[in-house]
This record gives sequence, structure tokens and C-alpha cells, in this order.
Amino acid sequence: MLKITLKRSPIGYEESQKRTVRALGLRKLNQTVYHRDEPNIRGMIAKVAHLVQVETVAEEEASKK
Repeated sequence: MLKITLKRSPIGYEESQKRTVRALGLRKLNQTVYHRDEPNIRGMIAKVAHLVQVETVAEEEASKK
């Protein structure tokens, strides 16, 4: 599982990057979401890597939140 946290605002960046942040489920700064570690999610993270912080966590930790 991946723990993804929005650390920088997408304001001022390309519209496609704003949409990618929204598609990940992030709306507010410091909001955290959990996603499975899949290639499509990794691609989205790569596109907005400068805006988010990513950690790998155990599935049990993600299910507790």
C-alpha cells in the first residue's frame, strides 16, 4: 500500500497536474490517502511527485485509518 500526502498546492501548475491530484483523491494540503501499489497509481505519482509525499506502508496500517 502507498500512503500519499499532499504537501504542496497545485495552484499555479498545469491543469493536468491539478486533475491528477484530484484523481488521487487529494483535496486539501496535508490530506493523506491510501492506494494500492499499482502501475497506474505510480504513474500518477510520478506526474505530481513535486507536490506529494509518498510512503510505503503495510496493508494493516492502511486498514486501521
